[in-house]
Amino acid sequence: MTHDIAGFSKLSKEDKLNWLSEHYFTTPTEATALLKKYWNSDQALQKLHDEFIENTVSNFYLPLGVAPNFVINGKNYTIPMAIEESSVVAAAAKAAKFWASRGGFTAQVINSEKIGQVHFIFKGDSEKLNNFIVSIQPNLREATKEITKNMEARGGGITHIELRNQTDKLPHYFQLHVTFETKDSMGANFINSCLEQFAKTITTEAQHYPSFTDAEKDIQIVMSILSNYVPNCLVRAEVSCPVEELAEKKLEHPIEFAEKFVQAVQIAQVEPFRAVTHNKGIMNGIDAVVLATGNDFRAVEAGVHAYAARDGQYRSLTHATIEDGIFKFWIEIPLALGTVGGLTNLHPLVKWSMELLQKPSAHELMQLVAVAGLAQNFAALRSLTTTGIQEGHMKMHLNNILQQLQATEPERQAVQKHFKKETVTHAAVVSFVQQLRT
Repeated sequence: MTHDIAGFSKLSKEDKLNWLSEHYFTTPTEATALLKKYWNSDQALQKLHDEFIENTVSNFYLPLGVAPNFVINGKNYTIPMAIEESSVVAAAAKAAKFWASRGGFTAQVINSEKIGQVHFIFKGDSEKLNNFIVSIQPNLREATKEITKNMEARGGGITHIELRNQTDKLPHYFQLHVTFETKDSMGANFINSCLEQFAKTITTEAQHYPSFTDAEKDIQIVMSILSNYVPNCLVRAEVSCPVEELAEKKLEHPIEFAEKFVQAVQIAQVEPFRAVTHNKGIMNGIDAVVLATGNDFRAVEAGVHAYAARDGQYRSLTHATIEDGIFKFWIEIPLALGTVGGLTNLHPLVKWSMELLQKPSAHELMQLVAVAGLAQNFAALRSLTTTGIQEGHMKMHLNNILQQLQATEPERQAVQKHFKKETVTHAAVVSFVQQLRT
């Protein structure tokens, strides 16, 4: 049975809830009550959330945690992380504390170039098209002057415009490839506005270009859009120390550990099946901070994974070496982030996160996010090459299992005591709770 409805977006939130509950749920009253339970009692705050997206019916909460003890470029940070997966925040905090006593993390922005493209079809002489684009470059910049003036005042703007001939990939396909500097803004709206104006200028100017035939004047714009692949918007984060300094209470053989660690990274460099999981762990840290700071984690994910496959094979984003007795571990990734505009100026918890991070610039935030990814990967590889990933992860996951079983407080205490020395698995916990209950 279908449940079509006209004008759903025009209904009040209350009417949206009632319609959904009546048509899709066996207990409509309970379904509506659940959504209302997550409405914010502060009406102004709820209205703000309602206006972030369309057809809002409730709020979907994620835990917001913090990972303290990060030392980055000699400065102390506590990093906010919004994520639903247990053990991620704990792992980041553990890695931060480990490296804080070994010199901390270093990070630097290598470049911050953003990219946008006007994609179009031209059925004519490519040499004439190239001369045309060169000749109208001043017009292209002039036409976007009102859009770019504020960005230019902050030191940003359009940095380069070039024609790219892509006819070897698709018949008659060309693109205007444009690079931008957007300073502390992620710059999506700015870039797209510039590109759409470029498209209008190209079609208008083509009508008056004397070298074009009538057919060549008919340039067909397909689309104008920024790219989330930003291979020249790069940040690098790194840790290093003498191999013997890797030793600690549970790591008594640092040379053996370092060699095994490097081998694990090398495996992720050559084996895509491992590389995907390896990089997913990195993104646990990166996405959590990107989300907590109101940035677009889907754009970051897409760009980062494209970068991981830039040579034709999907590879590890991190690298590790042992040279002259020094262990070095680093990451180099593209990150297009902003600290002004979008949710950064609207969402109260994003504002809180930015203040917690001491109000970073976009470049500083890029460094912090890269460090979070590196720390997460270090923690994962440290576990994988020593005790195994499940020991720590399942102990963190124990609370979720107890929630599912609706364990009482005495049962929780008994379970926690029992599994201090026993391996935690879902089946083992269920079995133990059943024994307690019988």
